[in-house]
Amino acid sequence: MSTRAGIGYDTHRLVAGRKLILGGVEIAESELGLEGHSDADVLTHAMIDALLGAAGLGDIGEHFPDTDVRWRDADSADLLSEACSFLEDRGWTIGHLDATVICQAPKLAPYRERMRNRLAATIGLRPLEVNLKFTTNEGVGFLGRGEGIAALAVATLERAS
Repeated sequence: MSTRAGIGYDTHRLVAGRKLILGGVEIAESELGLEGHSDADVLTHAMIDALLGAAGLGDIGEHFPDTDVRWRDADSADLLSEACSFLEDRGWTIGHLDATVICQAPKLAPYRERMRNRLAATIGLRPLEVNLKFTTNEGVGFLGRGEGIAALAVATLERAS
C-alpha cells in the first residue's frame, strides 16, 4: 500500500455584495463574502489543493483556472467532487482530511457539523474522516483585521502498490 500526504492553502479577500460560502455552506450572518472567480470557498479550495498535491496532480489553478468561464461563480463543492474523480481514476482512495480556517469573524463553530457533513458527502467519506478547526489571527495582519479568510488543509491518500 502506498500512502501520501498533501498540504493545501488558500486565502481570499472579504468584499461586500457576495455570499460567504465555507465548506459548501452559506454563512448567513456575514455581511461580507469572499472575492474570487468561483464562489471563493477557501476551505474547499485548500482541501482540493491538499488532495491534488498528495496525488502529485498539480493544483487547483491547473485544473480549474480562473481564466475559464466554466468556473465563474462555480460551487466549489462541484470542483471538489471533480477533483475526487481525478483521484479515483488514478486509483487513489482518500483516507482523511484535516483543515483549519483562519477567520476573525463571524464565529464558525456553529457551522462545523453542517460543513463537515457537506464536505464528507461530497468526497464520499464518513464525517469523522473530515476534521475542521477554526481560529482567529488574534488581530494580527490582514486576517486579523477581518479583510480576508484563509484555510489550510492536509489530506492523506492511499493506493495499492
